Amino acid sequence: MRKSQNIHPTAIVESGAKLGSNVTIEAYAIVKGTVTIEDNVTIKSHAYIDGYTTIGEGTTIWPFAAIGTKTADLKFRGEKTFVVIGKNCEIREYVTINSSCQENSVVRVGDGCLIMAYCHVAHNCEVGNRVIMANGVQLAGHVVIEDFAVIGGMAAVHQFTRIGCYAMVGGFSRVTHDVPPYTIGGGSPYKIGGLNLVGLKRNGFPYEVRKELARAFKLTYRSGLSLSEALERIQQDIEPSLYIKHWMQFCRASRRGLIGFHRVEPSEHSMEEIPEYAEMLEDDDL
Repeated sequence: MRKSQNIHPTAIVESGAKLGSNVTIEAYAIVKGTVTIEDNVTIKSHAYIDGYTTIGEGTTIWPFAAIGTKTADLKFRGEKTFVVIGKNCEIREYVTINSSCQENSVVRVGDGCLIMAYCHVAHNCEVGNRVIMANGVQLAGHVVIEDFAVIGGMAAVHQFTRIGCYAMVGGFSRVTHDVPPYTIGGGSPYKIGGLNLVGLKRNGFPYEVRKELARAFKLTYRSGLSLSEALERIQQDIEPSLYIKHWMQFCRASRRGLIGFHRVEPSEHSMEEIPEYAEMLEDDDL
């Protein structure tokens, strides 16, 4: 079947590039010969797509975005690396998504993501599904962002740091350690405020699930226990739903350390220090 494509005469699509059906490439965009573009993708004017990059079905790349370009990691020695962008993403103006570092490694952006203007995704990053990154978010190398996380504008995320699913990170935050799933916080230094209750409700989390997550949060951040003691209590006292299991797995797997546990004892990092969150997580809030 003949492919339907709309490629502007001034666009440059090198020989070897693989284009799906109903692809639109606007004026002055450049697509290198190693790129794969799937069905119903739109590449806006002046975008630059390089490297072994795959753009998923239905995604739009907006003007002046640069995707798949060489990593800024000085360890790079010309290895073959990849960028994979999922389906139905919006990659807005001036976004940079670098290629990876280390042979056959992948920078991956999941399905349905909105990455707003001037964001940067560095080498070896993994961005999950339905992630929102507001203007100017900067991800250093090896960062992992789980599904449905929301990161506010101008936030900077340190290398090897993870942000858990359904977490909401405030704008202008400096994220130096792992942010647990389902939480909300922000600032520099970063402080956990509580559960992302609005986000959980909007995404259909039932009351009982929110209640159990609130118990896990309180044991982790408000009990005065060490992290290992808190996780042991959670395992003993709370029904091990998928959400609770993920909370414990995320905390236990932390390599950089969990926000709130990397410098001070939990008893010194009480959320009562943050007045606007001091009364959060009562039953009426859930």
